[in-house]
Amino acid sequence: MTETVHPSQCWECNTYCGSLITMRDGKVAKIGPNPDHPGSKGAFCVKGIRAVREWTDNENRLLHPMRRVGPRGSGQWERISWDDALEEMAERLAAVRSEYGPLSIAGAVSGGAFSRGAVMALLMRSIGSPNWMINQDLCGGCQALGEKLTGTPMKNGEDIDNARCALLVGRNPYAADPTQWLALKALKKRGGRIVVFDPVQGPASDMADIWLRPRPGTDAALALSIAHILVAEGKHDKEFVDRWCHGFEPYKARIDAYPPAVAAELTGVPADDIVAAAEAYAEGPSVFVPGHGIDAFSAGVQTFRAFDCLVAISGNLDRRGGNRLTKKPNGFRTYLDVIHDPQFRLPREIETQTIGAEQFPLWAGPEGWQTACHNPSVIEAVLTDKPYPVRAMYISGVNIVVTYPDAARTIEALKSLDFIAVATQNLNPTSAYADIVLPKTTTLEEEEVQLIWGGPCIGYTNPVVAPRGEARCDLDIALVLRDRLAARQALTQDFLPWADQRAFNEFLLGDSGITIGALREQGYATFPYELGAFEQNGFATSTGKVELYSERLDALGLDPLPNYTPPTADASDAAAQAAYPLVLLTGLREKTYHHSRFRDQAWARKVSPDPLIQIHPDTAAEYGICDSQWITVHTADTDTTCRARAQVTEGAPLGVVATGMGWWDPLSDDPEFGARDININGAMSYGGPWDPVTGSSDSRGRRCRITPLALETDAAD
Repeated sequence: MTETVHPSQCWECNTYCGSLITMRDGKVAKIGPNPDHPGSKGAFCVKGIRAVREWTDNENRLLHPMRRVGPRGSGQWERISWDDALEEMAERLAAVRSEYGPLSIAGAVSGGAFSRGAVMALLMRSIGSPNWMINQDLCGGCQALGEKLTGTPMKNGEDIDNARCALLVGRNPYAADPTQWLALKALKKRGGRIVVFDPVQGPASDMADIWLRPRPGTDAALALSIAHILVAEGKHDKEFVDRWCHGFEPYKARIDAYPPAVAAELTGVPADDIVAAAEAYAEGPSVFVPGHGIDAFSAGVQTFRAFDCLVAISGNLDRRGGNRLTKKPNGFRTYLDVIHDPQFRLPREIETQTIGAEQFPLWAGPEGWQTACHNPSVIEAVLTDKPYPVRAMYISGVNIVVTYPDAARTIEALKSLDFIAVATQNLNPTSAYADIVLPKTTTLEEEEVQLIWGGPCIGYTNPVVAPRGEARCDLDIALVLRDRLAARQALTQDFLPWADQRAFNEFLLGDSGITIGALREQGYATFPYELGAFEQNGFATSTGKVELYSERLDALGLDPLPNYTPPTADASDAAAQAAYPLVLLTGLREKTYHHSRFRDQAWARKVSPDPLIQIHPDTAAEYGICDSQWITVHTADTDTTCRARAQVTEGAPLGVVATGMGWWDPLSDDPEFGARDININGAMSYGGPWDPVTGSSDSRGRRCRITPLALETDAAD
């Protein structure tokens, strides 16, 4: 028996925990944490231990290409060869391109944080299309754009290890980030203070010294009020503000409109608690720990900007125990660097035609964060041909029927397309509507190199096993497809110059001095960095400073200062509030699943077999709902509903119900796998109001109503 241990990392989420993979006679025997990894520091979660391995070995895994032989959504398939799959894919994409033009073809991935995002963007550009969709309008996009506009790229730069106070806002690290959770427990143990902003009670609020429980969607008012207190009491960093902040005077006028009494009225948080939170944060060094609870809604960017500006004026930006700015080694390229590299770009006159670029130029098109489309507008283009027809899609590694709101409309759009190809590890609600389905590799079969912001370090995903069956990685699929499209004169330009994944990874490493060999040996590579080097680096804004007053937003006619916008639920008229008397929160995290992944793994289904919706006991009593009873949820602006099991708990606020996302049933006989039945996105609109910067729709804070299902129905289930 031969046993070896290989350092690697898990990239099933963007925590990127370092791992040690034990191989026994060529097979994976165990996956565990790497205590030496500078990013995760020995933290790990059950998904990395169990789900990643079963993701590869699962009996339901797709192992060969398939072609649809029945109607879309019928679940009728035949096995075909890779040669036949790629020939048909190239032929049909070329036909769509010839009839409707290159812009009629769109891609879809989860985003640019993994190699598949860059590969998809470059493949679409090679075809001549700037159109590709990402999930970040619903997951991290508001944070990223808020930081970019302010000049404070500090995602995952939370130095909790050296902080005296942590400000958790809409974050559940207990389920979402094991590294943060361990660091927070250590902070608490050494006498530090934890302040939590969250309407829903959970492990973090239970550990908090101060728990602020705002009404959903009102967090910006709290951030502005805390900033007001710091400035009014002279507890801000005046030297940093004078030298490195642009627009302090108008910013001060804005925050002066939010004294604690006003913020208390807007948020429902007692004024004394707001003052206490400000005092704890002012002690410093203090770290802002953001979560998706303030993302994915129509005021997300300015809410993040309110906190970003608070970090800056408090003196906690790029300091020990505060929020580090993103750093990378000289000569290294991230996936976003590749996406924005001029050598891989289409002409500007083409990129400006990206769907959504006219309305959301900082999200879509040449000036966009990832240059990707506005997703709801793509769905609209498929169904209406406006602003022009979209007739074919290539979707890889993302389950858009489940993860996009308004599943029924997404399904309608997919059914109407001329051609769809989906690359996936298993059949899912999105692949159900494909013409061709391609088997994708998993974490254990792929080699990735990427910047780990929180390390900071360069992380390495080690391909410890050969691809199972006929699975291929995204780049290998794209390279062969490119060649077949070229043979049909269906390419505009070749933006995929690499021979294979290794060549691509070496391109990313560039002149950094970091080698694949060194990464394989250690699993990561550290690099030198300096905190607070503002004189050398400045800030990536038009003024070279932190922009409390955003010149870019001002140029677009948008509010240049962080602001508070009443949430959609509060803005509803009396009739809407009567018809939909409750407020819906989505995005509750579970340790077992990540978004829509791992739903077919037996261990995960045993731990969490059904979607749950948290309901306060008084709310449950008002509607005649018992614990564990199935209920239906119906939100405003939709004609559809979904089901979930009631979890009656005082952790949910009165008048608010809270649930998770990503639910579907891989074992169902339903060809749609329950995508419209047990998926909260099946009961929500993807329409406006939209965030004016990202185009993010309100997936949290919509009004809803709930209806109990008959108990005998439960028994039948």
